[in-house]
Amino acid sequence: MILKRLILIAIVVLFSCSHTVKGQAPDAVKKTFQAKYPEENDPDWHKDDHGYYEANFKIDGIKYRADFNADGTWVETETSIDEDDLPDAIKKVIKEKFDDEKITEVEKVESATKGLFYDVEFKRKGKNKDVEFRADGTILN
Repeated sequence: MILKRLILIAIVVLFSCSHTVKGQAPDAVKKTFQAKYPEENDPDWHKDDHGYYEANFKIDGIKYRADFNADGTWVETETSIDEDDLPDAIKKVIKEKFDDEKITEVEKVESATKGLFYDVEFKRKGKNKDVEFRADGTILN
């Protein structure tokens, strides 16, 4: 009986973390989204752990995720890319400084505060390490 209750509680907690708010983003967020991405009219909305309204959508078969503050301010847009699509300068720095590490994810990020950068995630024991690069190979963090 106790095990069943614990499982039920775990399921409720797991599903409550999803924060799906499809079609329920504030009007200011929807307005900013439509202005920024006029070719997309049906994003999947979620509220993430940072409190951002997150739009998941595709353009020309490419998946994007855009984050917005509740007041409609755009925060950033990410898209996953292949490691081969990284600029050569970044590949060079990775070979020099991270050659023995395994890459688990690569994203191209357009940020309202940082501009364009690339987020490369390296596999680490425990928590993976994200390293942000400018196109010229400069490490941001």
